[in-house]
Amino acid sequence: MTHWKSLLVFLLLVAVAAGAGSLSAPDAWFEALQKPSFNPPNWVFAPVWSVLYVLIAVAGWRVFRKAGFVPAIAAWLAQLLVNAIWSPLFFGMHRIDLALIDIIILDVLVLATIAMFFPRDRVAGWLMMPYLAWIGFATALNAAIGSLNPG
Repeated sequence: MTHWKSLLVFLLLVAVAAGAGSLSAPDAWFEALQKPSFNPPNWVFAPVWSVLYVLIAVAGWRVFRKAGFVPAIAAWLAQLLVNAIWSPLFFGMHRIDLALIDIIILDVLVLATIAMFFPRDRVAGWLMMPYLAWIGFATALNAAIGSLNPG
């Protein structure tokens, strides 16, 4: 497979995960929740995630291009799946608690993916860092919303 075709595959995989997550979007339930002072406005999320998803795809593609289907790519796929599950848990099922567990697992998987990416392609590892920072923030936000809205 040519490099550009394989990049399209990685972009498509990320788009599928993003699409699955977007099936459950903020609604009246979410708007009614108490939120911490550091909760960004809703309009921030789409542009941030758009950039992050491109970085995630390029990072995975770079490692795949250099090493093929190695455990680092399996970790990349696992974190993508866990990422796709968060929105249905939080927005779809209104399960702040399960979404928090999911995002903590995501944090660990992304850290593991980065650790596996760096020895193969340092640029790929660095491309994942904004994602790690954002989901770290999202973990704190999820936890704060859960504590402000018990039950």
